[in-house]
Amino acid sequence: MIGAIVAMNSEAEILLGQTEVFRSLTVSGKEVYVGRAFGKDVTVVVCGVGKVNAALGAQLAVSKFDAEKLFNFGVAGGLNKRTALAGVYQIEKAVQFDFDLSQFNGTKVGTLDEYKENYLKLNTFKAPFEKRKLGTADRFNDSPEDFRLLTGELKADIRDMEGAAVVQAAYAAQLPVYAVKAISDVAGSGSTTEQYLQNKNAALQSLKAALPAFFEEL
Repeated sequence: MIGAIVAMNSEAEILLGQTEVFRSLTVSGKEVYVGRAFGKDVTVVVCGVGKVNAALGAQLAVSKFDAEKLFNFGVAGGLNKRTALAGVYQIEKAVQFDFDLSQFNGTKVGTLDEYKENYLKLNTFKAPFEKRKLGTADRFNDSPEDFRLLTGELKADIRDMEGAAVVQAAYAAQLPVYAVKAISDVAGSGSTTEQYLQNKNAALQSLKAALPAFFEEL
């Protein structure tokens, strides 16, 4: 069983529209759809926005629906010229850039207390989609401080609000984890909010077209 973890209904719909849904229900406040997509058994959990929601959704897929691998997908923000609007990228590493114990123990920003490295590695696909690094935090903004941290010290390419939390949950459950992101806005190109509203649908359509290639390997 594949556990597909998505933040928003608009993201879930691009998969559900290509899924034979056997049942839908609400569990712990999360919308859950169980079915078959591209020949694979799948549970889609619409977790809500943010890291806690993402971790709860991932754990729900594992503990209640016996997910054997986790797949996080959705729209995200690009941080540099290596990301194009509506481009689809697979995530090779993810870090929680709002987690910081550096003052306490001298570790790098994003290093969870139970790990030695700040970036956690994901499983990746053979499908011809370029690999990028993801930074995750519980905020959507145009903060210059965040931008400097992400592009400077962390050298991230993409940012979102869920991905790294799903990875942490997968590590805890000792399960394979995959993530792909479609770019809805790029930092430094004007308001990310305005870009997101203008480009979200195009990003989702790009991602929808790419889903069969990813499911073939899941």
